[in-house]
Amino acid sequence: MNFGLFGINFGVCADPAVAARIARAAEAAGFDSLWTGEHIVLPDPQVPPSPLPPQAAMLDPAVALAFVAASTHRIRLATGIIILPQRNPVVLAKELASVDVVSGGRLIAGFGAGYLEPEFAALGIPFAGRGARTDEYIDAIRTLWTEPQPQFHGRFAAFANIDAQPRPIQLPHPPIVIGGHSPGAFLRAARRGNGWFGFNLTPDDTQRCIAGLRAAHARVNRPPALGELEISVHPRAALDRDGVRRLEDLGVHRLVVMRRAQSSADDLLRLIDATAALQDAR
Repeated sequence: MNFGLFGINFGVCADPAVAARIARAAEAAGFDSLWTGEHIVLPDPQVPPSPLPPQAAMLDPAVALAFVAASTHRIRLATGIIILPQRNPVVLAKELASVDVVSGGRLIAGFGAGYLEPEFAALGIPFAGRGARTDEYIDAIRTLWTEPQPQFHGRFAAFANIDAQPRPIQLPHPPIVIGGHSPGAFLRAARRGNGWFGFNLTPDDTQRCIAGLRAAHARVNRPPALGELEISVHPRAALDRDGVRRLEDLGVHRLVVMRRAQSSADDLLRLIDATAALQDAR
């Protein structure tokens, strides 16, 4: 079981000095990854299902990860997740390839379809059809990262007679992680993902999601090059050794822990120490 830390780009970590301090502490404690969240804008006033008040500061994932890359050496840097249908895939492919280059090949590229309709409206992006747009954008980004003469002809993205350098350091490309708890997300992970990320889950939720992922895997012809689907979960409740063991037995490979947005830097450091103690106890 590996452990990641969620929220390196928001809350107290929206302060770059705090983010660098927390990133170094997580790396020293043996965490394998740092994770960002993303909302480009938030509804004002806050309305369900918006997860944060509109005044919550959230740095752009690529900017935040490039910044903490300079303060760390080994820890992986994950977008968990970027709301892909809201982005231009050609621009995003360049941004994320750049993060992989400046970090020495440490990027994990997490993508999801999104769920806040007001956010899509503010960006002028249709909310309907976002799943199909997400699938196509993943394929377009992978093409830009891997093909010697990338060209793509889809419904939502099309390009030819171009190149996009530099390419990511990781070969064939950085791991692609799919976020989401819907049947569509499970199929997306089975067809296109190296990994899957489930957020704010109880153990029972996790068990249901893993069952959904297995059912999706049985329905599709998963490309062998994707390898085994790596399961990352943000647990809703605080962890203890029994809880970690249960999630490991369910097939979880990584637990991504988080304090709430109102936490202080000291709260995060205590969380890092407590999680490291769980690792040592195992």
